[in-house]
Amino acid sequence: MIVYEGKLKGKDYQYRRLDEAIRTGLFIRNACLRYWEDGHAKNRNDLYKHCTILGKNKEFPWAGKLNSQARQAMSERTWAAISRFFDNCKNQIKGKKGYPRYKKNRPNHGSVEYKTSGWKLSENRDSITFTDGFKAGTFKLYGTRDLNYYQLSQIKRVRVVRRADGYYVQFCIDHDRTEDRGPTGNTVGLDVGLNHFYTDSNGQTVDNPRFLRKSEKQLKRLQKRVSKKFKKGQPQSNNYKKAKQKLAKKHLKVSRQRKDFAIKAALCVVQSNDLVAYEDLQVRNMVKNHHLAKSISDAAWSEFRRWLEYFGKVFGVATIAVKPHYTSQNCSNCGCVVKKALSTRTHKCKCGFVLDRDWNAAINILKEALRTVGHTGTFLRILDKRFGTTRPLLY
Repeated sequence: MIVYEGKLKGKDYQYRRLDEAIRTGLFIRNACLRYWEDGHAKNRNDLYKHCTILGKNKEFPWAGKLNSQARQAMSERTWAAISRFFDNCKNQIKGKKGYPRYKKNRPNHGSVEYKTSGWKLSENRDSITFTDGFKAGTFKLYGTRDLNYYQLSQIKRVRVVRRADGYYVQFCIDHDRTEDRGPTGNTVGLDVGLNHFYTDSNGQTVDNPRFLRKSEKQLKRLQKRVSKKFKKGQPQSNNYKKAKQKLAKKHLKVSRQRKDFAIKAALCVVQSNDLVAYEDLQVRNMVKNHHLAKSISDAAWSEFRRWLEYFGKVFGVATIAVKPHYTSQNCSNCGCVVKKALSTRTHKCKCGFVLDRDWNAAINILKEALRTVGHTGTFLRILDKRFGTTRPLLY
């Protein structure tokens, strides 16, 4: 399944009708959640039936305007949240288990999802028409993807997404993406960090872009404008809404910059190697350190890992997550444990081996990954070539 995205261009009254569709979708989701909390829903089919009843209920005439399959999609979201909560409880996940919550209608967020009805593409597929009861009409599509390569039957879902800078449509296409790539003969271990975005087992580093830190001054100024125009206990002015919109657009730009950098870095790593090893970090637990939480979130390690695994599947490259325990403490030359504080950036072992801390950790990560897949001899030949050492291929 691949997702193509394009921006919707229309008139103001069309956007208002999309807002009504999104608000109705949230109503359907919240109603399904309440129906489950009251003990009436035991499975997903019960929520489907409740959606049908809501569409015919004269007390909520706007619910029937939303396409029937779109109402089913919202009930599926509700059941997915419920199932996730039960799975977390069953697996005894530490901390909060993710109890399903009611969703609010926020101006710069929200989406509604159609399946195979409620929308229609033009013949040249440069515009889309929404045909449900809200009658949003025809929108022009702007994007870099060409939908003419795929059959209409391959488009399984169409999702309308509301963001700070406009409205977007996402096409979920039933297609398995695979890319042919010749073997490179290279393997690499990656150690992510805050000083550098990552350091690989070859000693190469990629600088941390720090998009949030660089935009912090502008964000503070925009936030100050929003705070000044806010009137407690009174209807908010149009100037307040405009200032809030500018702040939301700036946050959206930062998140897009972070995502774009993670995608390009992951693609470069995967295309250059036949095996990629990285740490299996629990970022959710690491951000509990309030001294480093902002820097860790700005580095987007989880986003980078997510795209590493995706491109590994696309290009047929092995991606291995290694447990991070003692990767920074163990000596990559002799295996001895050299305890060091986080501020110590140089690894010095009693065997005389001196190396940058992150480089040493990257080598340990690659070593552990190759041991996992059974290529210890390959790893030792890499070490011999890199440091000019002579040692047996197998211990």
